[in-house]
Amino acid sequence: MEQVALEAATHDVSLWALFMQAGLIVKMVMIGLMGASVWTWAIVIDKYMSFAKARRQFDQFEQVFWSGQSLEELYRTLGERQNTGLAAIFVAAMREWKKSFERGARSPIGLQMRIDRAMDVTMSREGEAYEARLGSLATIGSAGPFIGLFGTVIGIMTSFQAIAGSKSTNLAVVAPGIAEALLATAIGLVAAIPAVIAYNRFMGEAGKLSSRMEGFADEFSAILSRQIDEKLQPRQAAQ
Repeated sequence: MEQVALEAATHDVSLWALFMQAGLIVKMVMIGLMGASVWTWAIVIDKYMSFAKARRQFDQFEQVFWSGQSLEELYRTLGERQNTGLAAIFVAAMREWKKSFERGARSPIGLQMRIDRAMDVTMSREGEAYEARLGSLATIGSAGPFIGLFGTVIGIMTSFQAIAGSKSTNLAVVAPGIAEALLATAIGLVAAIPAVIAYNRFMGEAGKLSSRMEGFADEFSAILSRQIDEKLQPRQAAQ
């Protein structure tokens, strides 16, 4: 018993010591998972700030759009800017509107379809921007535990080989190697759990923003449809 206690006392079981004592493959797994964890938190911080900014921009644009300001005046204000979200949809629709009338549009249905298509393309592009890098969170969340488990399996195999070589089954001999191996699984979970939570949260946020864009596009399409009728009906009657 004194010998076992002496052997246990000689082993440093701090996290850093366990990492340093691990084999090369297990170390590579741990380093990779720690890098994935850092990347996860970088994405989380970036997306949190991006979605907060997007919500503010949506609210500000809707407040201006429904304030009664003329569409032409609003388009002149936004037309030269780099727009995102609802403002980008509005500018795309108005740009198509003005181009079509400058070229003498005669078909209300064709004009409406072109405007709707321009808004759909812009919504698709904006939606892809909101979901950018979320795939990395999904990959880390799903693969992280398995990568950690791979490191654990390799570590335990190495430990058992060392046990066979030393011909000792004392707990003091077995425990450090197993602890090193299990550390890989722990790091895998540390990387995966925040990634899964963040992925679900931000996909929900992206879905809400996409719904708001679709709702605005439908409302704006109805507004432009009425104006198309007002502008094209006199032209068609004169012909």
